[in-house]
Amino acid sequence: MPYLLHEIEITQPLPTLTLSEAQTGIGLIVRRRDRAIGFLMQSLAPNSVILPDTIAEWIAAEVGEKILQESIGDELSLDTKPETLPTLTVVICTKDRPEDLARCLQHLLALQGDPAAFELLVVDNAPSDQRTETLVASLPTVHYVQEPKPGLDFARNRALQTVQTEMLAFIDDDVAVDRGWLAGLRSAIAQYPEAAAFTGLVLPYELATDAQVLFEQAGGFRRGFDRIYYGQSEPDNPFYPCGSGIFGAGCNMAFRRDALLQLGGFDDALDTGAPLPGGGDLDIFYRVVRAGYPLVYEPRYLVFHRHRREYEKLRRQYWSWGLGFMAFVVKSCQTDPALRPRFYSLIRWWFKDQFRQLRKSFSHDRRVLPPAMVVAQLWGGIEGLMGGYGRSRNRIQQIRRQFS
Repeated sequence: MPYLLHEIEITQPLPTLTLSEAQTGIGLIVRRRDRAIGFLMQSLAPNSVILPDTIAEWIAAEVGEKILQESIGDELSLDTKPETLPTLTVVICTKDRPEDLARCLQHLLALQGDPAAFELLVVDNAPSDQRTETLVASLPTVHYVQEPKPGLDFARNRALQTVQTEMLAFIDDDVAVDRGWLAGLRSAIAQYPEAAAFTGLVLPYELATDAQVLFEQAGGFRRGFDRIYYGQSEPDNPFYPCGSGIFGAGCNMAFRRDALLQLGGFDDALDTGAPLPGGGDLDIFYRVVRAGYPLVYEPRYLVFHRHRREYEKLRRQYWSWGLGFMAFVVKSCQTDPALRPRFYSLIRWWFKDQFRQLRKSFSHDRRVLPPAMVVAQLWGGIEGLMGGYGRSRNRIQQIRRQFS
């Protein structure tokens, strides 16, 4: 059953909210002075009326400490505001989803204002028709390039070869950028000019189906509401930086172009669709940090993601995450022997954790994934461990020959 998704600005009087007869809960995006500082979900009965006092209690319990932290930060004025910032191209790699792309571009164009703020590039990946090209042709400030070789990382590398700006920000076509997205990225770049990669917060665009609610209850793409600086070590993480899922999500990431070029770009054998529909973001985050560059997670660099609406598509998504993660691990064991023992430990821990999750999945805890999702991710991990990356490399070589 769907949830009501609502934004609350805590500096304004809190509203009274009413669920429809179809809604069985609520998701609240909590803002302070327009900045997202928290997210919470509550399961409720249909037609429930939620009074301001109830909302205030929820916010105090979930976000009270963050509100205090933000208040202190405002007083200290910690943000750096340089006179100049790196030039930026926002890249959207897409394939046959013009409706999603149109919504994504609408939010970006609202931010662009002065076209000099950033450039916009759409990479049309192995399209089956001209709908995307036609859409972009109607938008004079949006650039278009086609990448005929199918695969997300072929498209990302096409963008890297095409643009000349100092920074590239990659977002997926199924996200909508927040109104503070650009300011959040600029703030992080200004404060950490030595960083080569930036990731951001991802919140739900809607909670309209059971699958979307389930995914968000299990944690979604969220990495928290505090800025995190990732350097060369994390004393409390014995697998660092091998478990690179901690760094952020590939649907909202930015890089310095010179660093990407130095690293050779994205690995074309990852994020290829079948047989390997994932892992490219994990790989590039890991290689950035291993090359000695800091990576910064900035929650104000915020997008809203339209999660999989159908249960089966969500199940396949978990399978692809397991497959992509373990394929990345196998590849890294081959290419980075210095950290091979750490990766071996990570493999053992990951499978033990999957079985722990599977045992917990038979409980009725809404914060735990159901068995079908855990099994899908576990099975994907087994496939990835048993040659998924090698099979994908063989396929990529065939694609390169086909388009040479």
